[in-house]
Amino acid sequence: MSITFTKMHGNGDGFILIDEMKETVIPDEMKAEFAVVYCDRKFGIGGDGVLFISPASAEGAAVKMRLFQPDGSEAEMCGNGIRCLAKFASDNGYAKTKLFKVETMAGVLPVRGDYDGDGDYMASIEMGEAVFGKAEKINGMEVFSANTGVPHAAVFVDDADAVDIGGCAPAIRHNPVYPAGTNVNFVQVTGPDSITIRTFERGVEGETLSCGTGATASALIAAREKKVTGDVIHVTTKGGPLDISVSGKVPVMTGPAETVYTGEIPF
Repeated sequence: MSITFTKMHGNGDGFILIDEMKETVIPDEMKAEFAVVYCDRKFGIGGDGVLFISPASAEGAAVKMRLFQPDGSEAEMCGNGIRCLAKFASDNGYAKTKLFKVETMAGVLPVRGDYDGDGDYMASIEMGEAVFGKAEKINGMEVFSANTGVPHAAVFVDDADAVDIGGCAPAIRHNPVYPAGTNVNFVQVTGPDSITIRTFERGVEGETLSCGTGATASALIAAREKKVTGDVIHVTTKGGPLDISVSGKVPVMTGPAETVYTGEIPF
């Protein structure tokens, strides 16, 4: 038996997407192990997670998204992943209109996706209302936090490139003040409405090229702390730019999604 998969990425955040719209391809009890095996970059396909698209059970949603991470854990939401899933849904006729909703563990999220004049797929996601935590002092660092579907911590730094992310992030990632663990963002303010971030992702247990929920959390925290101004905060990640609208009650993340290739693996 072979399984068809689609390799996709959002700003370098890579995913293996499995289409379960017509039938269950990977049994639920095997999804975590599948992610561990095939996210491996040396012995598997390689990726920052496995996305499963399936029929939605929530009213009004077109499709359902599940994401399993390289350590086998299931994430509530993923900003880059949902853009990839939105592109796949649009390209394969599962989303009948440019505006549709995706069911996630973090709620049902509205998506608006379309191809721009250059032929690139861009998606805007209403990320849901963020929940802010109190600032903490951890290893001498002032750490802010916000949940944008998944928990995020943010530390403001003068130079994001200079941060020893592998040395600094784990103490925050595993700190007991975050019972479920947390993703960790190091945020450099680069202009009145712009920031640069680097993200250490929970479940990946390392730095990723981009994190959509992390960009959203970082932009919201920067605006809340009055470190930036403006309705839209421009976020630079190693994988590319994201725009975060912070003017309304619900933040909106806008960014690209790309299909890399389709393949088959024995199973």
